[in-house]
Amino acid sequence: MDALDSTTAREAPAVPERGGGRGGRRLGAWLSGLLLLGVSAVVGCRAADTDGVTPVPQLLAFLPWLLVPTGVALLIAVLARWRTGLVWGVVVLGALAWFIEPYGKATQARGTPVAELRVMASNVEFGRATPSLIAAVKRERPDVVFVEECEVGCASALTEEFGDGGTSYPYRRAVEGYGSDGSVILSRYPLQSAAGVPGTMGMPGAVAEVEGHPVRLQLAHPMPPLPHQVDLWRRELGALRDFAARGGSQATILAGDFNASQDHAAFRRILDTGLRDSARLAGASRTPTWPARTSPRFGVQIDHVLVSQEFSVRSVRFLDLAGTDHRAALADLTLHRRDGTEG
Repeated sequence: MDALDSTTAREAPAVPERGGGRGGRRLGAWLSGLLLLGVSAVVGCRAADTDGVTPVPQLLAFLPWLLVPTGVALLIAVLARWRTGLVWGVVVLGALAWFIEPYGKATQARGTPVAELRVMASNVEFGRATPSLIAAVKRERPDVVFVEECEVGCASALTEEFGDGGTSYPYRRAVEGYGSDGSVILSRYPLQSAAGVPGTMGMPGAVAEVEGHPVRLQLAHPMPPLPHQVDLWRRELGALRDFAARGGSQATILAGDFNASQDHAAFRRILDTGLRDSARLAGASRTPTWPARTSPRFGVQIDHVLVSQEFSVRSVRFLDLAGTDHRAALADLTLHRRDGTEG
């Protein structure tokens, strides 16, 4: 009887393995692969120094946050025992870590300090944040204020509060407009007329006399990279790049809502002219400025104060203003005269 049982046990057919585990791993590999494929497309454009086409420009703005889907993809690859996905995910993580590093030079200006000034740049979202901006200007007392989306009501309120020819900000340059089209530069320093950069929205320019030293001022507010306006966004950032490149050795401040981060090739082209992001110099290059309702926990930095090599940066802060989806940038700068130069 024992011999018969032993023979039966040896000859009994093996129970086939259930396909659920294998099918689940296959599904996990597919899910992990799809996530990694999407992130890789964006990272590939970043590596190729191009902004690509929709939806890449929009996703590039949130490049650091692509660590989340990459981490999820890696976890799924582990659970699915997908070795290719593990290697792929690690490579993508490494590329993201590399590109998240701040872009641009971080060297401060050298030479004789000749003036200190405070610069503010604020998008007031169709003028809705005008009262909050006025309060912030009174509190922080910047020397130059760049105001984007300052429509006719906003411009009137600034004139009423500070007054043309008044003691606070007697000088201004403006492009009047409704909605997002209007923009204003307020200054304590005398302003000479200068052609602004042409764009869909107003981008006025001027030359300020800062303690006897001319400083080119240019407000930045190109169109955002909406799905059907990426080419327009790229062209207007290119026009700002051309303005920066024409500066030569002239002291320059280019500030405002660029609708672009350091992860956009079109914005890096501006930095490649020699301008430097004041937030980068102050160690705050990844501090989010938009959307303000989720910053600083979640968001991107698209509001910048860019300066030429004649400036050093003492500090940069970002202010929350009621009524706008942007945080205001506040930079404390020092203007230097290069050694061996006059004026």
